[in-house]
Amino acid sequence: MPKIDNIEETPNPNAVKFILKEPVTAGTTRSFHSAAEAADDPLAAPLFAVGDVSSVFYMDKMITVEKSDEADWDDLLPRLAVPIRAAEAAGSNGGGAQPSGAQAEGVGGHLGALLSDDPRLPRINEMLDEKIRPYLASDGGWLEIVSLVDHTLTIRYQGACGSCPSSLTGTLMGIESLIRQEIDPAIEVVAV
Repeated sequence: MPKIDNIEETPNPNAVKFILKEPVTAGTTRSFHSAAEAADDPLAAPLFAVGDVSSVFYMDKMITVEKSDEADWDDLLPRLAVPIRAAEAAGSNGGGAQPSGAQAEGVGGHLGALLSDDPRLPRINEMLDEKIRPYLASDGGWLEIVSLVDHTLTIRYQGACGSCPSSLTGTLMGIESLIRQEIDPAIEVVAV
């Protein structure tokens, strides 16, 4: 049963990040945008069942929950704490939350990258792991690479970044600029 160490605001006013004392995954990310998507997930399903939840993202010792616009954090936070405290920690007898279909990603969100033999992808993922993903994680978010086709890199934001206005403007331009400087000046980055 993970204990909540801290609850932090994120740049997205509709998302908070729960910092845990024990991990709920062992190096994988999980992202859900509806109760139906999360139906088979032992951690996300009870969080959606609380009500007023529009997305759940978690990895290692972090859970990011995004609320509906009309929900109030003062009411919602105590209700969210109950299923978080009841969840199995990774490596406990229950083994923690198990991957659910396409929602489970490898460390760094590299699952999509494994499906391509483009030599730029490992370099892009390394750069993202070193310079981008740690900052997104500190704000309760993440990103995964969906595809790299010709000169278009398609990414998907997760967690607090999924609906944060700055992720679709400044952060996206910053990622594109870094990739153009360090890997390929012709790459365009698109978020889906």
